[in-house]
Amino acid sequence: MIHLPSGQNKARAEKVSLFVTCLVDLLFPEVGLAATRVLERLGVAVDFPPGQTCCGQPAYNSGFHRDAARVARHFIEVFENSGAIVAPSGSCACMVKEYYPKLFAGDPVWEGKARALSHRVFEFSQFLVDRLGVRDLGARYPGKVAYHDSCHLLRGLGVREQPRQLLRGVADLELVTLERSEQCCGFGGSFAVKLGSISEAIADEKIAHLERCGATTLTACDMGCLMHLRGRLSRRNKSIRTVHLAQILAGSNGVDRGETHG
Repeated sequence: MIHLPSGQNKARAEKVSLFVTCLVDLLFPEVGLAATRVLERLGVAVDFPPGQTCCGQPAYNSGFHRDAARVARHFIEVFENSGAIVAPSGSCACMVKEYYPKLFAGDPVWEGKARALSHRVFEFSQFLVDRLGVRDLGARYPGKVAYHDSCHLLRGLGVREQPRQLLRGVADLELVTLERSEQCCGFGGSFAVKLGSISEAIADEKIAHLERCGATTLTACDMGCLMHLRGRLSRRNKSIRTVHLAQILAGSNGVDRGETHG
């Protein structure tokens, strides 16, 4: 049972559009399904605008701002009639919320559209806690779980406590303290490709902290981080599981069928 002492009526009145992100759409659809299940169990009406594509972050971060703007205009057109927009990714939510207005700064039409859209974009945990006021979703997940603060979610959106508040509401879950949880995992999109040895070293340091805290599961709100660390864990034959926060919250028996393993 989901416990909503203060947020139930508000949740039932909400309608959201799911911004699924490229990694989730192409590689980890189970995360999008888990996020949808959680929202629908709360009584939130969820739709999926089929015309959505990449938010343009890879192009923007690589300096191709003209190409990023073309993608961003399409994104804005797809979602401009949506109410709240929820993404299971702090990185992509940050791109739309924080960087679209900067990308179109000075444009008499698109800057206003970008700013209007930015106010309606939420990362998944941010929406649950800040918008709906939900802390306990009645989920169960037995084991020691460490939380990794992804860079854009923490530094770009200022989301730190919301995921932890949700994890503390999960039955049988022991939230352990991960040393330097706010330190980058080493992914950084194309950074991991261009500077592979540095990326690998950063990931190994994160894994060392994971092992010291005794976690059996690592969770985060961005599949980019979890994908990167899962790959390194696998190469080093480590058994630590990597699971998106939405999957923990969606699993009625503590383990969502779409979980990923290191």
